[in-house]
Amino acid sequence: MPKVTQTPALVLQSLMDEYQVNPFSLSKAISLSSSSVRQIVTGKSKISVPTALRLAKFFGQTPEYWLDLQRETELYNAGKDNELQAILKGISKAKKPTVAKQQSTEKPGKKDTVANKRKKTVKAPEA
Repeated sequence: MPKVTQTPALVLQSLMDEYQVNPFSLSKAISLSSSSVRQIVTGKSKISVPTALRLAKFFGQTPEYWLDLQRETELYNAGKDNELQAILKGISKAKKPTVAKQQSTEKPGKKDTVANKRKKTVKAPEA
């Protein structure tokens, strides 16, 4: 798995530098606690969907941009997790069950449904 070069923390810090915004002013601008912003900048907190929406609106990207950064970072980190890798090695791929086809004695298109059975048993009124 290739190394992740852009994490949400690095990108957010870079954008804050570019726009000359500190964690406190960003937190006020996007209605998020300053501790939450600091947690994201230090990489201790993940980008949630509501946070992605807020950051996208403020910095002019899409929420998908922020969520993709988060997803790529998480996948990279999961790839380095030895315990998880050991678990994954023990998991085999699911196999679809094979279903034996039943041979039908009826003509194609003439299924013996409840409605067809009723038609067969109903007699015409006698005159």
